[in-house]
Amino acid sequence: MRIILFGPPGAGKGTQAKLMENKLNIPHLSTGDIFRNAIKNKTPLGVEVSKILESGKLVPDVTVVNLVGETIKQPIYQNGYILDGFPRTVPQAEAFDKVLKENGQQLDAFISMEVPEDELIKRISSRGEGRSDDTPEKIKVRLDVYNKETAPVMNYYKEKGLYQSVNGVGTVEEIFEKILATLKKQQGAG
Repeated sequence: MRIILFGPPGAGKGTQAKLMENKLNIPHLSTGDIFRNAIKNKTPLGVEVSKILESGKLVPDVTVVNLVGETIKQPIYQNGYILDGFPRTVPQAEAFDKVLKENGQQLDAFISMEVPEDELIKRISSRGEGRSDDTPEKIKVRLDVYNKETAPVMNYYKEKGLYQSVNGVGTVEEIFEKILATLKKQQGAG
């Protein structure tokens, strides 16, 4: 299965992706990990990304898509993956569709973890990562940016019939069970 796990900061994507990885026996792939590995391995794209990040700029959509496309060609991802943190924009989603098509693959599910804003602020504030932008005011700004940038991505996958919403409130185990039930339902529909 090829799955995109989607949601705002603090929704629990990373936690759920790790559980899914173990249960479904398919690797979890976060764009942050892809960047770090490409940079560490000094791939041509990794060198390019390193220069962009060092300059303080955002990595362009085309570069992000190329990195993901390069990564999913590795044998470990041939039977599927759980993407976390990608795509973040409609151009990334469109370009990713082309990458999938070129590889003779298709996306099986797009799962959006829905969590109320007050819960997200509470979670991010209490996770103790010590980020300078983990104040309630700055968290709200990050969530506003997320909402502006990602609503179109959700609509993109709704139009393709892949979008599934999961209530991201509850215990880690309860949310995981909701995700598994949604995947099972999606597989039955596909």
